[in-house]
Amino acid sequence: MTRTSRHVNLASRPHGAPVAENFEVVEVEVREPQDGEIVVANRFMSVDPYMRGRMNDVKSYVPPFQIGQPLDGGAVGEVIESNSPDIAVGDHVVHGLGWREIAVMPASQTQPAAQVDGVSLSANLGVLGMPGMTAYAGLLDVASFQEGEAVFVSGAAGAVGSLVGQLAKLKGASHVVGSAGSDEKVAWLTDELGYDAAFNYKSGPVAKQLFAAAPDGIDVYFDNVGGDHLEAAIHALKMHGRVAMCGAISMYNNTEPAPGPSNLTLLIGKRLNIRGFIVSDHGEMRADFIREVGGWLADGTIKSEETVMHGIENAGAAFIGLLAGANTGKMVVEF
Repeated sequence: MTRTSRHVNLASRPHGAPVAENFEVVEVEVREPQDGEIVVANRFMSVDPYMRGRMNDVKSYVPPFQIGQPLDGGAVGEVIESNSPDIAVGDHVVHGLGWREIAVMPASQTQPAAQVDGVSLSANLGVLGMPGMTAYAGLLDVASFQEGEAVFVSGAAGAVGSLVGQLAKLKGASHVVGSAGSDEKVAWLTDELGYDAAFNYKSGPVAKQLFAAAPDGIDVYFDNVGGDHLEAAIHALKMHGRVAMCGAISMYNNTEPAPGPSNLTLLIGKRLNIRGFIVSDHGEMRADFIREVGGWLADGTIKSEETVMHGIENAGAAFIGLLAGANTGKMVVEF
């Protein structure tokens, strides 16, 4: 039986913010699986900020996307054919070949999808997936968060940030502050997710708003944004404060190098620790993450939100919207 699948190729490299013309939807024939391989009909695919860097032809921790070739990224789907003794038809798996309707891959390159009663399978791409694990490892390991500390989270209404604040509260934070890009998102953080304070970074200088929200300072800054947020956090951090540098979405579309914070000398006197990290370096925490966060998600202690686009033809628009802040929580595409 011959199958076909629509893929999304990188048609051209973006200069600045991505546009629709950078993406091309093509229909291709699906190859037959070899020994040890499976065929997966994707149900949901993920769009994530890190993908913007892969659209540039520069060396990084993951290879760049190639023009004329399919993009890839997190996806979850149902196995529709299997040549592996380890995975059966009908199983649901998480893998790295998103941006296509049907994927063929070695079974060894997948993992079983976590399934929580009442929770969409797409949670494997968000709160129970890479973004959730990023929040968990970044706060608890990279930032070495301790009970009683005050935490500031930028990009707090996104897939990672929305969980960081909730985890901090559950682990005993004294004060949790978040920034977001609209008044509606700010209200969601405080009214639904339990943030003690939040502000709209578009409403005024970040440093001034952060001081008003956390006048006694912060111990931990979880950075998803960079730029003026990082500079403001350095001012607000207490002695021996820590920064977990997860992302810098405010600079991803820049066509020229952005100036760094002007107050880096404060790191010396305050003995601050700023540490960048990649979630794939923290796989040993996954079992604890699934146990804790999965349990809290199942009983409603942790809340998650998704922004869902429908159809692979809208995958490019979903990614463009993500970088423009159009999402609340995790942005996914449903097939």
